[in-house]
Amino acid sequence: MKEHNGMRPQDIVILLKVLITNDLNWQYRDLSASLNISISEVSQSLHRSHIAGLVDESRRRVHRSSLMEFIEHGLHYVFPQVPGTLVTGIPTAHSHSFFKAHFEAELDYVWPDDTGWIRGLSIQPLHRGVTMAVRKDEQLYKMLAAIDILRVGRVREIKLALAELKKDILP
Repeated sequence: MKEHNGMRPQDIVILLKVLITNDLNWQYRDLSASLNISISEVSQSLHRSHIAGLVDESRRRVHRSSLMEFIEHGLHYVFPQVPGTLVTGIPTAHSHSFFKAHFEAELDYVWPDDTGWIRGLSIQPLHRGVTMAVRKDEQLYKMLAAIDILRVGRVREIKLALAELKKDILP
């Protein structure tokens, strides 16, 4: 059996996608295609998540409360982010349309992407395939933007992001 060498950023993306996938008969190739992550990476990620206690033995059901606990208390320590330079990209964090309606900010945050539609400070996504994946899945997009708020946001923003994530993650 493979060792557990710690969680990787794409593990969060994969867990969120599994969580919002309504069909329990999904295949690894379905996740791979929708997230632009290789099948082997999906398999290894779910293995790590199983060892960490975030998914069940079948690797098809996410332990919702454990995932929420990790996101709320550990994510910003394990996957910190400091905004980078001004680039063109896809809005994230408080710049996502849902959160932008609640907060005003001088500068936007974006995932760097040449086909993005705004300029802002770059935030590295949890996985390079995120910018393509969020174009196909609005719910995943909002959740990942909330995750980025936890990585770079202020207290008021973090409170709203956590409340929104709890709505989506906890039953």
